[in-house]
Amino acid sequence: MDNWKQLSPSVPHHLDFGVAFGLTDIGTVRESNQDNFFIAPDLGLVMVADGMGGHNGGEIASADALNLVYNFVRAAQAAHATPPGSETTVPMFRATPFDPALADPDATWSDAAMKAMITLHDAVEYANDRMYQTNLAHDRADGSGMGTTLTGLWQLPPDGPMFVFHVGDSRLYRYRQGRMVQLTRDQTLYQQALDAGAHTPLPPRNLLLQALGPGPDLVPELQSQVMMPGDVYLLCSDGLYGESAPGRIETILASATEHNLDACCAALVEMAKRDGSRDNITALLVKCTG
Repeated sequence: MDNWKQLSPSVPHHLDFGVAFGLTDIGTVRESNQDNFFIAPDLGLVMVADGMGGHNGGEIASADALNLVYNFVRAAQAAHATPPGSETTVPMFRATPFDPALADPDATWSDAAMKAMITLHDAVEYANDRMYQTNLAHDRADGSGMGTTLTGLWQLPPDGPMFVFHVGDSRLYRYRQGRMVQLTRDQTLYQQALDAGAHTPLPPRNLLLQALGPGPDLVPELQSQVMMPGDVYLLCSDGLYGESAPGRIETILASATEHNLDACCAALVEMAKRDGSRDNITALLVKCTG
């Protein structure tokens, strides 16, 4: 674990829309922690990442992805607030065209919302490009290089929509008015087989359809959600949910308040361990206070 560093401290972070707390654990089997999380109150941005690529590769990949996305979004927001003609620090990068019809088929977004979603789209592509170039430089562009999942949410003040971005098989859950729902869809061969109605034998659960880093092309899942006071959001790696029944996760989320997120995250990690998780475990909770 020489290269691993937790990017955000496990303390309550106060955002414009609520309180966030994250906890990551090496688990009971792994020799290193390749998970990481990032909470950025200055942007209203929270993210989790689950790295892969060996002892050092996974640790580096998850941290790199989180830092790259954060820095891109921060630079883009600063550029939007800068008077015309002033210098900006947005990274030089040519993203693929963003098709708003895929994420907003009913054309309900405002111009500000559209700009924000394009920023997220470009930020994820930028992170993937930088990581892929690193793999190329190390002669590991055949898919064997470092990579990572990425799942996050971004809420633009004041009272804007919540934007969700997702690659891989980490997850985002929402608990609202007594019911938990999974907002992201696992990008795995296993989920693809289920969607196609396949029967046993099914592919292993951990075979990803895409991740940041291994390849030059990436299509992040992007969506917008309405955030409501009282909502609880859980961002987590597959080490948390992989062996645990959804009802057990839901029970813990039901008890979450803005004052006990630390205890709830600890309970989620311990639940995963008791249920037999053999992976790193990360839980990041957001309690919306309105």
